[in-house]
Amino acid sequence: MSEPLMSNLSATSLPHALPAKVWFRTLRVMARAQLQVGIRLKIIGLSIPQFDVLSTLTEQEGLSQRALADRLYVTKGNVSGLVDRLETANLVERRSIAGDKRSHGLYLTALGREAAYKGIAIQQTFINETLGQIHEADLSEMDRLSALWRDKLRAVN
Repeated sequence: MSEPLMSNLSATSLPHALPAKVWFRTLRVMARAQLQVGIRLKIIGLSIPQFDVLSTLTEQEGLSQRALADRLYVTKGNVSGLVDRLETANLVERRSIAGDKRSHGLYLTALGREAAYKGIAIQQTFINETLGQIHEADLSEMDRLSALWRDKLRAVN
């Protein structure tokens, strides 16, 4: 078979071909966007997962590793190694949480805050160069459809 299955399907050949087409297109768009943002973040010495941690901590410091993992939709084990590396790089520090001898709150260092804001600026520039070039009415429709899809995803859990 020389061509992928989906390329041989038209939107009308199977009842669920259009949802599959949208699914795969969304995956490809997100993969390309992540690749491009990753390339830009690498210039300032950050990976996407590192930036995710730093940017999340700009929203709320003092999170435990468990709470951070929940917010990032990853396992606590994934966050642990990542936080270790960020702490070694002096971007994040762990502080004891009062009344909890086992958990630590995560805080940005001055260097970590600076890196986070540089990463946020890089991300915003990328958004402006891509989504920012789409007409506002089309963006509003994309937003409405994304929220509809999000609600369907929530319903399956």
